[in-house]
Amino acid sequence: MKKTPLALLVTSLLVSTYSLAAEDAEDTIERVSIIGDRQDLSKSAGSVSLIDELQLEKFEYDDIARILATVPGVNIRQEDGYGLRPNIGFRGVTPERSKKINIMEDGVLIGPAPYSASAAYYFPMTSRMTAVEVTKGPSTIKYGPNTVAGALNLVTRQIPFGTSGGIDVGLGSDGYGKLHGFYGDKVGDFGFLIEGLHLRADGFKELDTGGDTGFEKSDFMAKFNYNLDGEGYEQVVELKISYAEESSDETYLGLTDQDFAQNPYRRYAASELDLMDWEHEQIQFTHHIAFSDFNATTRVYRNDFQRAWFKLNEFASSQGGNIPTLQQILTNPTDELNQVYYQVLTGQQDSTLREILVVSTNDREYYSQGIQIDMAWDVGLLGIEHQLEGGIRFHEDEIERNHIEDNFFMRSGRLQSTGEDTVPAATNTEQSEAISVYLQDTLAFGNLSVTAGVRGELIDSYYQNRAPGQEQDFQKKTTRIWLPSISAYYDLTDNSGLFGGVHKGFVPTSPIQSVDIETEKSVNYELGWRYANNGRRAELVGFFSDYGNLKESCSISAGCDTDIEFNAGEVDIYGLEASYNDNLKLNKHYVVPLSIVYTHTQSEFKETFYSDFEQWGFVSEGDAVPYLAENMLTISLGLTADNWQVSMLLNYTDEMPESAQTALTGDERDSTLAGLNTDSSTVVDLSGSYEINSNSQVYLKLDNIFDTTDVVSRRPFGARPSKPRQVFAGYKYRF
Repeated sequence: MKKTPLALLVTSLLVSTYSLAAEDAEDTIERVSIIGDRQDLSKSAGSVSLIDELQLEKFEYDDIARILATVPGVNIRQEDGYGLRPNIGFRGVTPERSKKINIMEDGVLIGPAPYSASAAYYFPMTSRMTAVEVTKGPSTIKYGPNTVAGALNLVTRQIPFGTSGGIDVGLGSDGYGKLHGFYGDKVGDFGFLIEGLHLRADGFKELDTGGDTGFEKSDFMAKFNYNLDGEGYEQVVELKISYAEESSDETYLGLTDQDFAQNPYRRYAASELDLMDWEHEQIQFTHHIAFSDFNATTRVYRNDFQRAWFKLNEFASSQGGNIPTLQQILTNPTDELNQVYYQVLTGQQDSTLREILVVSTNDREYYSQGIQIDMAWDVGLLGIEHQLEGGIRFHEDEIERNHIEDNFFMRSGRLQSTGEDTVPAATNTEQSEAISVYLQDTLAFGNLSVTAGVRGELIDSYYQNRAPGQEQDFQKKTTRIWLPSISAYYDLTDNSGLFGGVHKGFVPTSPIQSVDIETEKSVNYELGWRYANNGRRAELVGFFSDYGNLKESCSISAGCDTDIEFNAGEVDIYGLEASYNDNLKLNKHYVVPLSIVYTHTQSEFKETFYSDFEQWGFVSEGDAVPYLAENMLTISLGLTADNWQVSMLLNYTDEMPESAQTALTGDERDSTLAGLNTDSSTVVDLSGSYEINSNSQVYLKLDNIFDTTDVVSRRPFGARPSKPRQVFAGYKYRF
C-alpha cells in the first residue's frame, strides 16, 4: 500500500507531540494535561481524577494497577503481578489489554497501533511519570477513538525553569532493583531535560526447571525546548525523544486449582523458554502559541514498537485426534483425555507424537504517527461567555505480524526441539488511516455552565494476508461516525455543585474483522454531586451505559488462537462511584491524609444467545458480564509530620466470574469455564519516608504486608496468583 502524504510528512519531520497551553511558569503542566488545574477539576461537568507527583511518590508504585486503585470506576484484571502489560477498564468495559480506553502520554495516543490493534502490549513506565489523569463521562468526547469509557493520560516530567536534578536508587526482595535519574536546566530561552530509568526483578514465581521469572526494563527520555515569546503572545517549540526496552521471562501459562493450592507461585516446565522482548522508540515535535484569549498547540508524533514473545501456545499431534486446549487441560486436569497432556505440561511424563508442544514466536512490528492540532478560544457572544475548544488529528498506524511456530518434545522435564523446520503462523498486516475532529462549546449562565460537543471519527482501515500461497491485496473497510455529547455543571454553593451529562460511545472494529462485526456503540449517562473546599473533596456519581452492541475481542492474551471479535448485542452496565479525600490536622505538626474510594458495578446481557467466544458461550438474558467486580473499595490512611510520613493503603476487590455462564441448566450449556471465579482479594500496602535534609530522603515500603495469595485471573490459561509480600528500600537525592 503506498504511503500517503501524511506518512511522508511525518516520516520527514521525525515527528512528536505535546499538549495544551501554559499561562506562566507555574502552569507548565497544563501543556501536557488533559484535565487542567485543580480549579477546573472542581468545576468539571464530568468525572475527572488527578494523581499528582506527591501522591505518586507516597507509595513509589511501579504498577499502574496499584496507582489506579485510588480512582473510582476503574476495573482491573491482574496478570503478571508487576503490571508489565496491564488490563485496565473504566466503568465496566472489558479490561483486556486496556484496549477499550484511550491511553495517552502527554496528551497523545501512546498505544502501539490504537486503531489497527488497540491491545496495549506496550505501556509506559509509570515510575517516571509526574501525574496520572483519568477522564470519564461526556468530556471523553475530546479523546478518541474509544469514547465509551474514558481516557488515561500519563504526564512525563517537564523541562525545569532552572537547574534541577535527582537520583532515586532502590533495592528489594525477589532481586528487585531501581535506578532512576534526571537532570535539566534553562539557559536563556533554551531548556533541556535528560531522564533515565532502569527496573529489574528476578520474579516471584518458581520454574520447575529453575531460572528467573522476572524482568529488566529501561527507559530513556530527552526533551529540548526553545522560547519564542513575542509582544502580546507566548510561544514555545519542543522536541521530545525517548527509547524504552524490556526483556521479561513471562508466560501465559497458569496453574490448575489443585496445584495453585499447593504452591501458587509454581511455573510448569513447559513454560521454561517463554520470553518477551520489545523495543519502543518515540519522537515528538510540538509548537504552542497563546494569546490573551486564544491558544493553539500543534503536535507531530511518531511511535515505533517491535516485540517478539516466545511462548507456549498449544499442543499438536502428528497422528490426528481430539486435542484439548491449554485452558481445558488446566481447568479439568483429571479428565481422561486431559490427564496425559497435564503430565506433559508439568514435565512428569515425556511426550509422544500425540503431545507435541507448540511454541510460538509472536513477532510484531507497529507504528503510529500523526499530526494533531488543538485550539481553545474564550469569547463573548450576545452577552454569553463561550469557551470554545476544537481539534483535528490526522493519524495512521499499522501492525505487521510475522508469527512463527516451533515444535518441542518434553524429555526428562525439559523442552527438546523435535528437529522440524520452523513454520509461519499468522503473517498479515493491518493498517488504519483516520481523521478525527471535535468541537466543544461551554456556555456560562450565572451558576450554570453547559457544555455541548461532537466528535467525528472518519476511518479507512486495510487488511492484507501475506501468508505464503495466500497472498492478497489490501482489503479496505470504511467507518464514519459522529458522536455528540452534552453535559452541565451547576453551582449549589461556592464549594459544591451538581453535574451530569450524556454522550454517545464508540469503539471501532479492527481492520482484520469482517463487516458483519459491528462497531461497539452505546449511550452513556452520568449524574453526580461534588464538594471541594480547602483540601477536602467528596464526590458521588451514578453512571449508566446502554449498549446497543457490546463488542468483545478474543485475542491470544484471552486464550484464543487468533484475534477474533464478537457481537453481544444489547447490554446494560451501571453503577455508583463514591470518593472522599481529606487532610485531618491533628495539630500544627501532624496531619492525617485520608482517602476512601468505592465503586459498585452491575451488568446484564439483555439478550439470550450463543457465542463462540468462550467467556460468553451460552448466554441467558440477565447474565452478568465476565471479569467485572461488583464491589471495589480502597482506603488510604497516613500520618505526616515535618520530615517524615507513613501511609497505608487497603484495596478490596470482589470475586469476578470467568464466564457469563454462571447458572447452567442442562448439558447443552455445559462449559469448563462456567461457575469459575477469581478470588475476592484484600491487599494492604505500607510505605514510609524520612527526610534526612532538604535534598535527601530515604523510604521503605511493603507491598501486600499480610502476604495474601489469591487467584486474580484465569486468563489466558489457568489460575494466576497475586504478587506476594515484597519489601523495598530506597534513597533519593534532589537539587
